[in-house]
Amino acid sequence: MSQKVLILNQDYSALAVCSMPKAFLLVYMNKAELVAASTTEKLHSITQTFPFPSVIRLNRYVYFPYKGVVLTRQNIFRRDNNCCQYCGSRDHLTLDHVLPKSRQGRTSWDNLTTACKYCNSKKGDMTPEEAGMPLKQKPFRPSFIMFLRNFSGILDSQWLPFVGAKMEQIV
Repeated sequence: MSQKVLILNQDYSALAVCSMPKAFLLVYMNKAELVAASTTEKLHSITQTFPFPSVIRLNRYVYFPYKGVVLTRQNIFRRDNNCCQYCGSRDHLTLDHVLPKSRQGRTSWDNLTTACKYCNSKKGDMTPEEAGMPLKQKPFRPSFIMFLRNFSGILDSQWLPFVGAKMEQIV
């Protein structure tokens, strides 16, 4: 039961992703309604069978003032596909400031990238251009929907109408 469920606000905008047991509980307690169920799986109790939720919609609108992705180490790694942005290695990953902190480089989405320990120490206190180490991808701030769609690691085709993507964009 490690499947994830997309939670929609009352206006059908994507709000969050939660575990299947939590989603089932929200539906069972009439705090949410089932929008899409799994076509392959069912939940079974001793006497009943329930649809396995894939997308649920809350019955009340939840005001969510900040719908952004929190800047964390793991979220930077997810955005960069757990891959060094200089050499492509997946081992011994660290964070690198593209413009070094010693040169007033900020800790922000646009200045942090994933680097292996070797590339990070080789680049040192230089910019990628000065070190002759071009980035594979320029750092960027992902939107909330983009993060749910591309970086959460969940590829459920029933989510596509609500997160706005085609399946080939996700894979």
